Amino acid sequence: MNPIIPKSPEVPKLSESEIDFLTHTVFGSEKTIIKCDALFVFSGTHSGHWEKALEAYNETGVDKIIVTGGNSLTGKKHPEWQFDNQTEADVIIDYLIKNGVPAQQIVSEKSSTNTLENVKFALDVFDFSQIKSLMFICKSHATGRQLRTLTKYLPENIDYIPYTFDAEYSGNIVSRQEWFNSDIGRSRVWGEYLRILHYGEKGDITPLKMN
Repeated sequence: MNPIIPKSPEVPKLSESEIDFLTHTVFGSEKTIIKCDALFVFSGTHSGHWEKALEAYNETGVDKIIVTGGNSLTGKKHPEWQFDNQTEADVIIDYLIKNGVPAQQIVSEKSSTNTLENVKFALDVFDFSQIKSLMFICKSHATGRQLRTLTKYLPENIDYIPYTFDAEYSGNIVSRQEWFNSDIGRSRVWGEYLRILHYGEKGDITPLKMN
């Protein structure tokens, strides 16, 4: 099953101002890392999802971790993924517990197949009305879309802090500082921008406001 928006679509020529706009839109605002009421872990097969979750826990001492993820219907597994019989949430949880996170601090859903379901299904296992701040784990170039998914469905009074990791494709790291220096970086970021537009128009996420 192929994704609606290609992972690496063709990219138009970008001006400096357009690069700045895409950086802010796709990577989101930079926030100071502080202890939040809970940590939300978006699913995925990249090791950054569980490694960064543990790092965030150790750095901030967050009391509750919400782990999401069954198995994606559209995404290819990361080349280093070696857990074919486990859900993405199971892999993340196993890693956290093996590295000292108490099991009772973790809640999870193991049925979601995409970002939208990550958030919607998490609502069935955790009461978000009781929190004021939420840290979330995801790829850095997915931050804008993940954040807009959270703000669409969770209470309005929550403050969000991204705790992200940079993904690498064909030897090129897609980061806030370097994405525009490679063809694959430009393509991946442009694809994320197209997804923000598409899912915003569809009503699945908080839409992008254009000036």
